[in-house]
Amino acid sequence: MPAEVVLGVSGGIAAYKACELLRLFTESGHRVRVVPTAAALRFVGAPTWAALSGQPVATDVFDDAHEVPHVRLGQRADLVVVAPATADLLAKAAHGRADDLLTSTLLTARCPVLYAPAMHTEMWEHPATVDNVATLRRRGVVVLEPASGRLTGVDTGKGRLPEPDEIFAVACRVLARGGVRADLTGRHVVVTAGGTREPIDPVRYLGNRSSGKQGYAFARAAVARGARVTLIAANVTLPDPAGVDLVRVGSTEELRQAVRKAAGDADAVVMAAAPADFRPAHYASEKIKKAGGSPPPALELATNPDIAAELGAQKPPGQVLVAFAAETAAEPVALDNARDKLHRKRADLIVVNEVGVDRTFGSDRNAAVVLAADGAAVRLGEQPKEQLADAVLDLVAARWVHR
Repeated sequence: MPAEVVLGVSGGIAAYKACELLRLFTESGHRVRVVPTAAALRFVGAPTWAALSGQPVATDVFDDAHEVPHVRLGQRADLVVVAPATADLLAKAAHGRADDLLTSTLLTARCPVLYAPAMHTEMWEHPATVDNVATLRRRGVVVLEPASGRLTGVDTGKGRLPEPDEIFAVACRVLARGGVRADLTGRHVVVTAGGTREPIDPVRYLGNRSSGKQGYAFARAAVARGARVTLIAANVTLPDPAGVDLVRVGSTEELRQAVRKAAGDADAVVMAAAPADFRPAHYASEKIKKAGGSPPPALELATNPDIAAELGAQKPPGQVLVAFAAETAAEPVALDNARDKLHRKRADLIVVNEVGVDRTFGSDRNAAVVLAADGAAVRLGEQPKEQLADAVLDLVAARWVHR
């Protein structure tokens, strides 16, 4: 459904990327009013914003004073996005400053607010910025973690504006929740995604068809609800979701070590990845060659550790463990298999879905049955993976309420 969006742009070099974000909003049918700061206009001029948005650009509290823009813009908005959000803008927002149109709009807005910071690493890590971000998050707004990469000049590090399409994806999840407060603020959610690969020789591996789309959907949904998200991705080629701490792994053992490290202070662990159940018992240091006329060499397999079961056995009080059961069997056999996995892994929830060639893997949609340790079952009909992720996170959040 089209929404009224205020796009705030503060004075950083990444302001040019906000033009692409604006295009994504308008092409999706949303009505966008751009509110740039005076410094932002030194990077991108008002005519550009007006041409891309099809709306007048508000730059000053005294422009069109009869419409009281410093009040009305915030009051009418369904969502306010600030991208880029500089250290100065975050400081003003945290302390309730209202010395220009954008900061005044932020004070009057009663809709969800999303900040996409961009600044040098030293500024992002400064104690003042850390405190300001923590203050904003406590108020229920979403402040994305900046990306790592090339900054201005020769500098690299954390502080880069996330890619516009990924900011847009998070904004869409915020809008989809209909103005509900960021209910996972203060929570640390660990998500795994993708499929592991077990090397046979330097050029071959055992793997599976997992694309990582469902895990990435969980990461985006959790970020949009205010959580701090650690995303552990196994061989995923999708764009990096905005606002996550991304850890890349290859094999099941690498995934195991990364999850064990991240899960220590996690409030929830969502094991959406597809770890290989088996690995070659022996690794060939050189490519295995075909010998003319000879039968292929036998491939001896060893069993990989069950990462979810290890987490379940060591789960701290209050942590919610979400396991997954990818089944090729139909119901009721699939659900019986999943119940066994649920209890064996000591998980709180298990997401059961049917998989196979051209089914679930690589698709943008999914259907599942979520089984709970207390015997409850929730059937989630086919829907976009982002919606399914939100539905499962609702079940996770409900378990915190009842503990």
